[in-house]
Amino acid sequence: MNNKILLVEDELLTAMDVEDTLREAGWDVDGPFSSVRNTLRYLENNLPLCAVLDVRLEDGEVLPAADVLAEAGVPIVFHSGHASHDQLSSRYPDASFCDKPALPQMLAQAVEQAIDRVRGSLDELQAVRAT
Repeated sequence: MNNKILLVEDELLTAMDVEDTLREAGWDVDGPFSSVRNTLRYLENNLPLCAVLDVRLEDGEVLPAADVLAEAGVPIVFHSGHASHDQLSSRYPDASFCDKPALPQMLAQAVEQAIDRVRGSLDELQAVRAT
């Protein structure tokens, strides 16, 4: 089973902190990626279980990568201090939000809940198909 969490964050100390938090929660982490360009390159050949995305990166907003993830059904947790929840919620209605700065346990919980929501939807779909 894929146990990878994609981490996209351009602030070095924050990236290290989030990576440690995710690893301590039992996840494998791909990244951190600090640019949209490198994130999109990663997504060409990889599909994570979940993604933790900062919105503003060194080369622009993360939205092109978020679009790829949302299209693939990958749960997204936006981890940002500058994001507009209203705008992102309308574009990514299934996404979760964890404002910076966040306590480590809050971020880990947001990731777990995002994954559980997707798993729950898949379980419901499989039950409907089985009937």
